[in-house]
This record gives sequence, C-alpha cells and structure tokens, in this order.
Amino acid sequence: MIDKHNREINYLRISITDRCNLRCVYCMPKEGMSFIGHQDILRYEEMLRIVTVAVKTGITKVRVTGGEPLVRRGAIDFLSSLKKVEGLRDISLTTNGVLLEDCAEAIFDAGIRRINISLDSLVPERYGDITRGGDLGSVIGGIRKAYSTGFSPIKINVVAIQGFNDDEILDFARLTIDRPYQVRFIEFMPIGEAALDNDLGYLSNDEVMRRISGFAPMEPVVQTRRDRMDGPARLYTLEGAQGKIGFISAMSHGFCSSCNRLRLTADGHLRACLLADEPTVDLKAPLRDGCTDSELEALIRDLIGRKPDSYKTDCHQGHRRKCATNMSSIGG
Repeated sequence: MIDKHNREINYLRISITDRCNLRCVYCMPKEGMSFIGHQDILRYEEMLRIVTVAVKTGITKVRVTGGEPLVRRGAIDFLSSLKKVEGLRDISLTTNGVLLEDCAEAIFDAGIRRINISLDSLVPERYGDITRGGDLGSVIGGIRKAYSTGFSPIKINVVAIQGFNDDEILDFARLTIDRPYQVRFIEFMPIGEAALDNDLGYLSNDEVMRRISGFAPMEPVVQTRRDRMDGPARLYTLEGAQGKIGFISAMSHGFCSSCNRLRLTADGHLRACLLADEPTVDLKAPLRDGCTDSELEALIRDLIGRKPDSYKTDCHQGHRRKCATNMSSIGG
C-alpha cells in the first residue's frame, strides 16, 4: 500500500514478547520495570492472522523481535508458521544472541536465513555492564554458530555510545574483514524511561564514519532495491573486506521520507512510527471481539493512512525528545 506521502509500506516488525534475558541500560530501567501480563500478550495464532491480513495491504517482509524473542516458548515454531503465509517474501529475526548457539540450527531448519544480532561491546566486563550481567562469550558463540550454520546475511547491530564503547569502533569495523558480517552502527535513540535516565553520551554516525575512514578508506556500496527495502542503513566496505559496514542514523540524518515500516507490539498495538507514540491502533481488542478479516484489514489500512511524514528529533539543538514507551515493548 502506498501511503499519502508516497511511501510503499511493505515491512512489518513483530514484537512477540517484551521480556528479555538481558537488561540493557538504554533499553530498560534498572528497577521498576513492569511487564505485559500473560493474558494481554497476543497469542501466536492472533499474530499469524494479523500477518495474513496485513499481506493483503502490501506487507511482504516481516521481522520478529522482542524483548528477546527466543525467550518466548514456541518462538521457533512461530517462525516456521510464518514461512507458510502466502505472500511473505522475507522473514527474519533479531536476537541478542545469548540463546543463539543452542537454537541456530532449529531456526535455520524453520526456514529463516537472515538474522540480526545485537552486540554493543567486545570487552567482556563492559558487555556485562551495558547488559547488566550478560555473558559476552555466549553471544560470540552464537554468532559463530550462525555463521557455520549458513545464515546470510548476519548483521551485528552496535549502538555507538560516546565515552562507553566509542573506543571499540575500529574493533567492530575489523570484524568485516575476514567474515561476511554486516556490522551496523546505530545512533543512540531516546526511547522510553531508560533512554535519558542513564548517563549515556550521544555519538553521531558522522563521527563514527570519520574514525573508521582514518583507519582505512571506505567505499560506498551500490545498493539494490532489496537493500533499500531491507532498511535505512548506508552501506560501505573496507578494501579487501568480505563484509560490509552500515550506518543507521535516525537522529542525525532522519530517513522518515523513505520509512516503509509498521510495528506490532506484543500486546497487540500497531504503531506507525518508532519514535512517536501516536498514531497507533489496538488490534487485540477487535480480534478478541470477533472482528472479520475485512474489518481488521480496514484498521491496518487506516493506520497506514495516518502514518506521519516525519518525526522531529531536534538532536542538533542539543536536546532529544523521547517517546514514552520502552524499547523492549516496541521491538525496535
């Protein structure tokens, strides 16, 4: 479906849970986090029905996220069920990688080939700090297992933070030399209570690019239509490298004009924008009240029609507005 700003809306991100086995400092508050009740979480069959109807509006790509999706029982069976939805051309998964080493082969057998892994430090103690107790070794093992299993592409998502992990920028860039990984630097975004309640320094991707370019020249990648559909990352390669380096710069170089996404939260709300709490529509209540597929489709189309043309970050003015909903509840 083409929205009123001439964007083709064809990508749905599905958060299947707001729970996580980590508690990253920019994602969740240290204390007082309340989770969605079991009865208020969408059932898998409800999610499948939404996806099936959303395909009629033009959705062709789905990414499954969390929280951490692999902590929810039945997640891999759900991935397998998505592969059977006629009209979907691309199904992928985002994970923190903690459980990936044990699950990689089952995920691959479910038909998933594309995977994103969140990793913000290559230093064990530092990784433990930012995740509040996470084990870096388990994530590294998961990445290696994903590679040996045959996943492609394997994308490693890095939130670059001034004064925390910015001294590791080149270490992350070097990961692309010997392996066909796509390391993507993501600007810190002001989402939820945790975002501005911690002493985390914003770092623009312009600065990240400058530091990498000082290490080795980067050549821009000519992006295909598939690359552009895949997301807003600007892709580069180091000379002789097997992989790619991507930059997702929502704060410094907004890409609202090409946004093709909707987001389904674990409690059944369909969001039109990551950074804005409105517009949104509750799909769970109509589903459980017995709505028809036509009525459900009309709700989705109406939200697409209300998708905003942009969201003002005001980063350059020294302050960053934040949306109220925690990242773990939206699914990123």
